[in-house]
Amino acid sequence: MSTSTDYDKMSKEEREVYDKAERAREAAEQAALPYTWKQELGDVSVVVPVPKGTRAKNLDIILQKKKLRVGLKGQDPILDGELCKDIKVEDSTWTLEDQQAIHIHLEKINKQQWWENVLTHHPKIDVRKIQPENSKLSDLDGETRGMVEKMMFDNQQKQMGKPTSDEAKKMEALKKFQAAHPEMDFSKAKIC
Repeated sequence: MSTSTDYDKMSKEEREVYDKAERAREAAEQAALPYTWKQELGDVSVVVPVPKGTRAKNLDIILQKKKLRVGLKGQDPILDGELCKDIKVEDSTWTLEDQQAIHIHLEKINKQQWWENVLTHHPKIDVRKIQPENSKLSDLDGETRGMVEKMMFDNQQKQMGKPTSDEAKKMEALKKFQAAHPEMDFSKAKIC
């Protein structure tokens, strides 16, 4: 698809067919990777299978702010490249589970952004289609929490047919201006 406007022009049924095909393509691309991964807003978890019986001393793992390399010593890396976003190296870890899988925890620097992929040269996922698990408002930073609470309040106001917080501020400003200028006619004033 060339642009999002092409998508916008599709009927609901066409969008569903397109979205289903895109999810299938994404799933096939992700399944072909030599690892599996999942993410939450704050971190990314990567699982890299290795031959059963692998020992930690046989691993070659590099975790850097913008780089990840995982492999077995003396062999080509299983994955090697630039991370799509920066990580907090000091909070990122790896462990060898049951001598057959490397579990890598990558702590995101930007905890408010979804990753399209782990390594920049790997296939991307459509982050607009991610449906995050429910979270508590208390999990959010102050600024984000305030923005979410405002959006929730405005949505409730709209459902009740009442003005949103922005509309209420505009009406209040108009009332103050009217009180300060009683000589002016505001009968045809509109709030935009």
